Amino acid sequence: MDTLIIVISILLIIIVLLQSGKAEGGSFTGNGGSDLFSKRKERGSELFITRMTAFLGIVFFVTCLIMSF
Repeated sequence: MDTLIIVISILLIIIVLLQSGKAEGGSFTGNGGSDLFSKRKERGSELFITRMTAFLGIVFFVTCLIMSF
């Protein structure tokens, strides 16, 4: 079970690092921050990576809960 947690956590780290930043070209200060959270459609590989991140996060959380009992 410990090996499963290690594998899931490594996959989760890799998939999070593959995600493109939402703040590309943006700025956290000044007028550039207003479009930071603008709606952006994800397509293709971005959609897959986002869904895989959510799936791996849920699997990691559930596996940790199961191991704690």
